[in-house]
Amino acid sequence: MRDELKARQLPTLTVQIDGAPVALPHAMTVLAALMVAARLCTRRGMDGAPRFALCGIGLCQECRVSIDGQAQRLACQTFCRDGMRIVTAMDERP
Repeated sequence: MRDELKARQLPTLTVQIDGAPVALPHAMTVLAALMVAARLCTRRGMDGAPRFALCGIGLCQECRVSIDGQAQRLACQTFCRDGMRIVTAMDERP
């Protein structure tokens, strides 16, 4: 039974979110990965308040993060790749 469950499991990949490794199943968006990792601040507002995704389809632009050194990427429209480096504004202070 256990071998059958292992065979059904999705392959995994590992990304780095704010420097910490996070193991994820394939076919997950960066936004979903951020939620799994409890990194719920993608950017800071003009007043320094933490912001996070609202719409999940790219219209609100609140999910912008840096991915592999490229700033302003939409987390909700980008799928994770093995070894991807994601940087949020979670640890930034106003």
